[in-house]
Amino acid sequence: MASDAGEILTVQRAAYVTEAQLYGDPFIPPLVESLEQVRAAIVSATVLKAVDGGRVVGAVRGQLSGTTCLVGRLVVAPDRQGRGVAMALLTALHELVPEAAAFDLFTGHLSDGNLRLYRRLGYRETHRERMDDHLTLVHLRR
Repeated sequence: MASDAGEILTVQRAAYVTEAQLYGDPFIPPLVESLEQVRAAIVSATVLKAVDGGRVVGAVRGQLSGTTCLVGRLVVAPDRQGRGVAMALLTALHELVPEAAAFDLFTGHLSDGNLRLYRRLGYRETHRERMDDHLTLVHLRR
């Protein structure tokens, strides 16, 4: 699966461009993450990918920390967004890590679509973390 790192990084960068524009920050971590960092994540975490016609169109990471699965980098190619790919990836992650007592993730406060998706999947807000004038992270748990 480490061989998928380049495709996953490409989807990740394409998916996060709108987030960067929304928050006025072109240097958000998903956009500046290196290929080596993605490869390392694939080796150390549970990484799922969604494939359509041989093309990677989405991915998600889950890292077990004690009994909590830390969810990160849920990404869907822009031309596949709104078609259930993210929901399918998160649902699969929940099923693949049954030993997790909880799943934690975060998103930006302006990311309404993300917040709607997470709430539909049973995530509830636990707290908010102000990062700067333009960004507050919303932390959620399922």
